[in-house]
Amino acid sequence: MINGTTAAEMAEFISQMHAERTALHAFIRLLETEQQALLNEQTEQIHTLADSKTQMVQELTKLVNARRNYMLTLGIKIESGSMESWLQTHTALHLSAWNEIQQLATHAQHMNRTNGELIQVKMRHNQQALTMLHNATHSATGLYGPDGQPSLPVSGRILNSV
Repeated sequence: MINGTTAAEMAEFISQMHAERTALHAFIRLLETEQQALLNEQTEQIHTLADSKTQMVQELTKLVNARRNYMLTLGIKIESGSMESWLQTHTALHLSAWNEIQQLATHAQHMNRTNGELIQVKMRHNQQALTMLHNATHSATGLYGPDGQPSLPVSGRILNSV
């Protein structure tokens, strides 16, 4: 027993930590797929991935919250280095899993930020294209009339007249 924690509770904590690591691997694969869909302009796939991404973020949030709550019951402060120290003292075998979780979380944050920037670039490009089309349809020299036919500016002068 560690700090009033049974072996079964410790095993559950370690199991949850490994589940968090597995979920982070899956989330990174999803972010990689999202990034490729963004680069290849696969709009339908992006919409589908958004739902999956939301579900995965909710799952990861539950796992992180469960780990943090358990850490608090063990008396581990939620600050940099505390988890490493505790694992080193009580179950050094699982320290590498914790280090991997930290690396995966950092990588996932970076990928998510990059994907967000790609989305912003695409949105700006789309907005510019829409603005250009809107301005063209509302100018005196618009490209197309309401009937979809080219609309050329009309002058008061008839061709071939003197």
